[in-house]
Amino acid sequence: MSDAAEPGNLIIEGCAIATVNAAGTEYRDGHILVRGNRIEAVGPGPAPETPGATRIDGRGCLLTPGLVNTHHHLYQWVTRGLVPDATLFEWLTTLYPIWAGIDADATRIAATGGLAALARSGCTTTTDHHYVFPRDAGDLLAAEIDAAAQVGLRFHPCRGSMDLGRSAGGLPPDSVIETLDDILTASAEAVARYHDTSFDSMLRIALAPCSPFSVSADLLRESAVLARELGVRLHTHVAETLDEEEYCRATHGVTPAEYLEKLGWIGPDVWWAHAIHLDDTAIGTMARSGTGAAHCPTSNSRLGAGIARTADLLAAGVAVGLGVDGAASNEASSLIEEPRNALFLARQRGGPQSLSVRTALDMATMGGARILGRADEIGSLEPGKLADFALWDLSTPAHAGIEDPITALILGSAPPLAALVVNGRIIVRHGEIQTIDEEAAGRDVARTQAALVAKAG
Repeated sequence: MSDAAEPGNLIIEGCAIATVNAAGTEYRDGHILVRGNRIEAVGPGPAPETPGATRIDGRGCLLTPGLVNTHHHLYQWVTRGLVPDATLFEWLTTLYPIWAGIDADATRIAATGGLAALARSGCTTTTDHHYVFPRDAGDLLAAEIDAAAQVGLRFHPCRGSMDLGRSAGGLPPDSVIETLDDILTASAEAVARYHDTSFDSMLRIALAPCSPFSVSADLLRESAVLARELGVRLHTHVAETLDEEEYCRATHGVTPAEYLEKLGWIGPDVWWAHAIHLDDTAIGTMARSGTGAAHCPTSNSRLGAGIARTADLLAAGVAVGLGVDGAASNEASSLIEEPRNALFLARQRGGPQSLSVRTALDMATMGGARILGRADEIGSLEPGKLADFALWDLSTPAHAGIEDPITALILGSAPPLAALVVNGRIIVRHGEIQTIDEEAAGRDVARTQAALVAKAG
């Protein structure tokens, strides 16, 4: 580990470039020029002379926008691998008693490990959906925000919540739920304390009641009202499994998508996690209202939850981003694997023309930026946008002979990162995190997981 370079003048040249702009501009041999935390120029050939600039030789590499992770549960990094063969509901009921033991220290350690893994997989901006708040556990939101600042990623934590415990017909144990009033108060305080609306913000808050089977209708309704009063976005799990659909039909007489629509949970300020089991009407509602979707193909496959109708969502005009989901249902949490897995699953449903490699890259970059309301700031390589990008080393034997660099990135094995830049700052260089001691972080994770499992008995 070494100190990450602070923003200054930075040039990368000699690399292939996928800008992912509206025109789909690509360069076989190009450059990018950064001043401070903004992109000043992107184009073909060598960069202009810029005295005092740090130069990176990009030959053999592909430069893309930084990947945007639209759904995660970072606290789960310290409970990976514990329930490898179960449905979502079985997985949740097994892990909730362990999660009930987390505190601020465990959350910080988990977030540090998870964020480092994201950085090494090309992620420059990530959300997190934290909804487990055991009593007397400390300030868990502050703990993960501190971890994100240390690792150096742009962060959109979602202040999650659950108020429907097992005694009231919900899935989670009563020990990890909160009251409606406490949730609304804590949500408003989180926005007041942390939410930064500036163009180059490193930190924005969303409100995120967990799911239809762990929160009340009152919490969903009141959270939507509060979020719109405060000008922040809304996020929740929707239509992840058939179990959830059966629960909603039995409890509310409607599908999960219909239930969320009734409670005001559609619109351009809303994005749904998973959105697998949707009918044509639900997809039409999402498209008409501007509601986005966070597609999590690896987690969905790990849990056997189903295959999302990704091509249909995109064809309807729904903004679709990608997410690794919780580390306990996607132990690798490698964001660069998600576009490939999204492509594979889409083609399982609709054949080889249903999703292209360039559409998969768009979902991983601009798709996520659209969902988070930051399409003018991140997601593509254009002058005036923030300097968030990944330089992928495609000079390895594993990628030799693949002529198209985007095909090599999406369909080939995950390439090493030559560099990851966030807000003009080099966070990863030659595959190594520059901001934290990853080996020490790994030891902390192992120690914390053992303590949590022992505590749960």
